[in-house]
Amino acid sequence: MEQIRLQKILSNHGYGSRRDCELIISSGRVKINGKTAKLGDRGNPEADTISIDGKILSVNPFHHIYIAFNKPKNVLSEIKPSGKRKTAREFISIEDYLHIVGRLDYRSEGLILFTNNGELANRLTHPRYEHEKEYEVQLDKRLAPKHKSIWENGVVLDNGYKTLPAEINELNTECNEFRYRIVMREGKKRQIRDCARILGYRVSRLIRVRIGSLELGNLASGEWRNLTSSEEVSLLTIAGLK
Repeated sequence: MEQIRLQKILSNHGYGSRRDCELIISSGRVKINGKTAKLGDRGNPEADTISIDGKILSVNPFHHIYIAFNKPKNVLSEIKPSGKRKTAREFISIEDYLHIVGRLDYRSEGLILFTNNGELANRLTHPRYEHEKEYEVQLDKRLAPKHKSIWENGVVLDNGYKTLPAEINELNTECNEFRYRIVMREGKKRQIRDCARILGYRVSRLIRVRIGSLELGNLASGEWRNLTSSEEVSLLTIAGLK
């Protein structure tokens, strides 16, 4: 097997994006055959002994994991336990280290992606890539045309940041439900709730139904599933990794 850049080997083993792995190497946490590694080093996972924080990387072929999860309301989008409040990671019965793609606030529901592919996680979450995320949002009243126009063209948040353009369409509803499909290319913390509040509305329910090409579909709340091979290929393709 050819010599591979060390940061790529670490990324392939789930230690984050290549940039994340460069920082790990620079901090002196990685060794190759007992010697502290440095940026620019290459290795062969099948021939060299590579360790991080004293833990030797497996020589077995690395398998990427891609999981779709439907986060229920009142669950934290976190990896580590957080007191009495349940975290999304606790629902996934797999021991591998996983990145969360597409965090949702405590009250929001819907699609989250878990993966040990650090480079994909970085591509799908970094703001500069502007991948689409789609939501179904219920408001406390009908969105006035002027407010819809402002929201679609960008809302100035409390910190002075103006959001990127969004696509908003009203969904067919019954009774007094005012539901909208909102497609965005960014995801600031609580962005939809803040935009609604600034325009004079309250979000009563928020469900994410799509991340890039991955759709929530009929996955039940609190349930997870492995992605199909075609879903994996599609995500890797839109992320520029295929």
